Amino acid sequence: MSASLVRATVRAVSKRKLQPTRAALTLTPSAVNKIKQLLKDKPEHVGLKVGVRTRGCNGLSYTLEYTKTKGDSDEEVIQDGVRVFIEKKAQLTLLGTEMDYVEDKLSSEFVFNNPNIKGTCGCGESFNI
Repeated sequence: MSASLVRATVRAVSKRKLQPTRAALTLTPSAVNKIKQLLKDKPEHVGLKVGVRTRGCNGLSYTLEYTKTKGDSDEEVIQDGVRVFIEKKAQLTLLGTEMDYVEDKLSSEFVFNNPNIKGTCGCGESFNI
């Protein structure tokens, strides 16, 4: 029985800055506060799950739902004590996206500011990447 030996060397590197990894999704303070408020009434849920579905005139639409557990292929974003899980299908479409919560006189909603979107349909229900 022969064993293979693998060698590794550790070197100290000076003048090299480590780049922090960016979360796929960032949350505004308004979104963090709203998620905390929503989850306060649902102690059995650990966070929100973001997904995408085929919808609207010709594209995709984001979905939000409460979740009790992290799925095997979900990416987890933790920010200011809030947990948001991203479904596998939505992960590439959400890279670099900011999730905000906006309230005005007529409506209140989560808004996804996504730099990857090339356009949206006329009905406002879907986006194209």
